[in-house]
Amino acid sequence: MRRRKLKRKVKVTIVILVILGLLLIASSGLYSYLVSPVDKTSKATIEVKITTGMSTKKIGELLEKKGLIRDSSFFLIYTKLNHCSSLKAATYDLKKNMSLRKITDVICNGQASNTETINITFKEGKRITDYAKLISEKTTNSYDDVINLMKNYTYIEELIDKYWFLTETILNPNIYYPLEGYIYPDTYQFENKNVEIKTIIEKMLNQTDKILTEYKDSLQNSKHTIHEYLTLASMAELEGTNTENRKMIVGIFENRMKRKMNLGSDVTTYYALQLPMTSDLTAKQFATKNPYNTRDMEMKTLPVGPIASISKSSLEAALNPTPSSYYYFVADKLGNIFYTKNSNEHLKKVQEIKEAGNWIW
Repeated sequence: MRRRKLKRKVKVTIVILVILGLLLIASSGLYSYLVSPVDKTSKATIEVKITTGMSTKKIGELLEKKGLIRDSSFFLIYTKLNHCSSLKAATYDLKKNMSLRKITDVICNGQASNTETINITFKEGKRITDYAKLISEKTTNSYDDVINLMKNYTYIEELIDKYWFLTETILNPNIYYPLEGYIYPDTYQFENKNVEIKTIIEKMLNQTDKILTEYKDSLQNSKHTIHEYLTLASMAELEGTNTENRKMIVGIFENRMKRKMNLGSDVTTYYALQLPMTSDLTAKQFATKNPYNTRDMEMKTLPVGPIASISKSSLEAALNPTPSSYYYFVADKLGNIFYTKNSNEHLKKVQEIKEAGNWIW
């Protein structure tokens, strides 16, 4: 009896192992098939244009539609397994005799077909002046040309008519640069170094349109204007380091505004004075009367406009601040942010940070 049971177990085990082996062989065969070239004999070049903001899923669907890969769902899995999460926007010349690995490598490394094509990466938390310098370095346009266009109110009015999120608020003469905080940071591709400044600006505004449209209902049905939300987001961008602490910081700004307190944000003073945030400011500088400077004790409102470019993280923080009983915050040079309820606690925390040798300057 025991022998029969033992024989059955052995047979069952063998059957399971055979099935597993067959599945393994089948899976291996399927994998090899999916990564292999769609047509090894084809020499035709197929142009594929990947635009900024295009998802990996959409890219896979485009490649499958053009007959360059066998399955877009597998492409999505393959890119994740091979840690290729950032597919570069560009125009590529691809062929059906290329393997999935080769196609993925080309797109991941941004090996564009047009050698004159340029990519410009605009980082979050930067000012219009930073972008003007970057454009002057990457293109044939000069810094002054960029700045002059950014201050050209005739052109700004044209943009207001074109984009739903731009309003006449940005024409306030106290605002340094009307588009500050409105042009979205990302990596953009342009035809060559001779690209016009207007082309750059409007490509960035198109991306802003795409991002803000995701939040359009929230933005249009809330207590703040879009301009105010972008201003809050720009402050949170520079004061915080991630979505969580930015939400806390915006919540503190909201608390202070309810109490008619000045917002006390150092980053607004740097912007008001157009100084880089590379050293501490003096008491006299913090007390400067300026529609951007929220360290001025008499200024109880938001700055007159955004002070930097924003990320989605900061926009989400501005729209969904974390409620709390805190009214103060301070960061140390290690990136830690401390929240306190009153000025005494705040000053005590500042002293602790300095004594520990972790003051930011």
